[in-house]
This record gives sequence, C-alpha cells and structure tokens, in this order.
Amino acid sequence: MADQSTSGPKTCVVLHSGGLDSTLCLLLARKYGRVPRSLGISYGQRQQIEIEYAAKQCARFGIERHLVDVGWQKPHIEVPTGRTMEQMRDGIAPTFLPGRNAVFLAIACAEAAGAGAEEVWIGVNAVDYSGYPDCRESFLTAFRKMWAEAVPNPPRIVAPLVNLTKPQIAAHAHALGLKPGDTWSCYAPDVSSGTPLPCGACDACILHNHAWDAFATVDPGQPDIP
Repeated sequence: MADQSTSGPKTCVVLHSGGLDSTLCLLLARKYGRVPRSLGISYGQRQQIEIEYAAKQCARFGIERHLVDVGWQKPHIEVPTGRTMEQMRDGIAPTFLPGRNAVFLAIACAEAAGAGAEEVWIGVNAVDYSGYPDCRESFLTAFRKMWAEAVPNPPRIVAPLVNLTKPQIAAHAHALGLKPGDTWSCYAPDVSSGTPLPCGACDACILHNHAWDAFATVDPGQPDIP
C-alpha cells in the first residue's frame, strides 16, 4: 500500500463493469481529483458486451483499464422480465448472485495493494430498490470492518452513489458527458441480429430507463465522497 501521507492526487481502483453506476463512479473519481484505475471482473457472465463497453469508456476518457479473470460454480439464474418498480422493491432480486460483491471488493482491495492505491471505489446503491443485500450501506460497513482485520492499513472503500436514486445517478452521469447508450445494463440482450441490443424488459433495463426518463426532473443531490 502506498504511503497515504504523501502529497499529490490519490490513486484509486474503481470496480467498473461498463454499466451506468460503475461508469459514473469512475468519472466521479476523476472529477474529485483521484487518479482512477478501472478494474473489470470477468466471472463467466452470460454476455461479455459489458466488458467491451467498459473498455471503450476507458479509451474514450483516457483511463487505465485492468481485467481480472475469475470463475466459480454459480447458481443458474432465470432473468425475470416486465416487473414493476414495486415488485423490484419486494424481497431479494431473482438475479442476485450470492457472494459477488464480496468477491469483487476483495479482489479490488488486493489489486489496490499491488497498485499502491489508497482507495477502492464501488458504485453500489439501493435507494430505488433493495433486492441486492450486497449493495446496502450495512454490507459496506461489515466489509470495511472485516478488511481492516485482514489487512493492516487497508484502502478506504468509497461508495459515492450509495445514497442516490437512479434518476439522481443519471443526472450526474449526464453532467459528466454520458448518454443513455454509452453504458450497458441489460441482463438478457437480444442477439438475434448479431449485434446485442438491450431487451428493454429485464429489471436492469427498466431501472436504466427509469433513471434516464426522470433525471431532468430531480434534485441531483450530492455523491457521498470523503
């Protein structure tokens, strides 16, 4: 770990999937004076298009990109479609993958140690829907405590979007130059044409559209950045 008492911009590792939340997280890190390092995780996801989107975003904004390849025997998940926002707020999401954010954060913290990065940024949020337990502030608090026991002088874990709604997130993304088609969120893309297209009906697509449909009507609020 780098000496955090030294002067100059802080280096941070940003967990970056190519979706709206993580891409905004990456750009906020740069806006607030950090030197961000994009970290992608290839974990056997159904579609690799999100990795391609993340690489394009890093090329566009001139940000260093690293990709870690991991894999484990994940449970089969059926992607629901056509759910309402109210249904998404009710119970654990069918698309929740047990252990994912715990694994991702552990890898990012290990990467930070090797890169001499003082911080790890993650774009979790659960204001509009709470079906992902590992996107809540309580999970981050528990992980910080665990990692502080595991590693002396651990990186600070920053979750700038944890208290923002999806439309607020889109408002900040728009202010930093992102448009709806610049990120990828779909769980079940249509690949019949050879070019993956968002299905428009899975939870991720519905939340993505909700964010961009309402962003101009909300108070954007402030990211939670130490």
